[in-house]
Amino acid sequence: MGEIGRVLVTGGAGYVGAVLVPRLLARGYEVRVLDLYLFGEHVLREHPHLRQIMGDLRNQEVLRDSVAGCDAVIHLACISNDPSFELNPALSRSINYEAFGPLVRISKESGVRRFVYASTSSVYGISDAKDVTEEHPLVPITDYNKYKALCEPVLLAEQSPGFTTVVIRPATVCGYSPRQRLDLTVNILTNHAVNLGKITVFGGGQMRPNIHIEDMVDLYESLLEMPEAKIAGKIFNAGWQNQTVAEIAETVKGVVQKEVPGRERLEVVQTPSDDRRSYHISSEKIRRELGFAPRRTIRDAAGDLVKAFREGRIPDSMNDVRYYNIKTLQKVGLR
Repeated sequence: MGEIGRVLVTGGAGYVGAVLVPRLLARGYEVRVLDLYLFGEHVLREHPHLRQIMGDLRNQEVLRDSVAGCDAVIHLACISNDPSFELNPALSRSINYEAFGPLVRISKESGVRRFVYASTSSVYGISDAKDVTEEHPLVPITDYNKYKALCEPVLLAEQSPGFTTVVIRPATVCGYSPRQRLDLTVNILTNHAVNLGKITVFGGGQMRPNIHIEDMVDLYESLLEMPEAKIAGKIFNAGWQNQTVAEIAETVKGVVQKEVPGRERLEVVQTPSDDRRSYHISSEKIRRELGFAPRRTIRDAAGDLVKAFREGRIPDSMNDVRYYNIKTLQKVGLR
């Protein structure tokens, strides 16, 4: 593990965190999780090296307690996914942007040596470029990706000897997690294919980069061990397959037809959409500089979800609001 022993994962009970935290514990790290636990208080199993803190990122006393004694921070916590901002723009601004500067400052003051920030590849907005690299202009078209983009320079400005900062711009994550999300492209399509017997594609021509959740966790884990010089003050795209929504639907269709009895005649229906986000990201830099190359595919993600449905690990998937960020936030009335 090198010099990193204790890690704070903000949003550690979320979709990616619920896979990352057990992985870090298994590797021998001490882990703290700071989370509101809006999607369930029992997502993470108790562990002697895990401390779970139910608290708000916007409370600086909570931040100081959470960060104290930690060597690294992996910042996943946010109000996630673009339409979430239809709920309350002030809430989203306060959590995704205004709380970020204090978190970075308190982390640095507390002796944290490494800070990994999960931004998003949607900061690019709409682009016709064949491959969108990290140098591509940021043209955020929603509040979510605007605030994600605004946080990046806040963190990188604090880069210094002893405080290593790195920004990751992940593609859309897909696959199974103990804190399942069913409001992400691959996951939505698989849920509908398995449980409705029909896939509805909104638009279809939009290009969407995706990355399997296990590959995303591989990356975060590796960033705790990377030599400082390789990552300090840098930005990396992290994606794998760039496909149109229609192509993703065909991939999911093939998996479900093969794996789910009674779904051999699965139908794909295309309808218009006002979701204009479309971009084809390049992940060449992270492969070249860090040697990171994803090993799992959209097909693998769909297969993992099918297996989870079959084993009853995603019950009541069409109705339970915990799988859907917007519905859950509406239900709890977070302010």
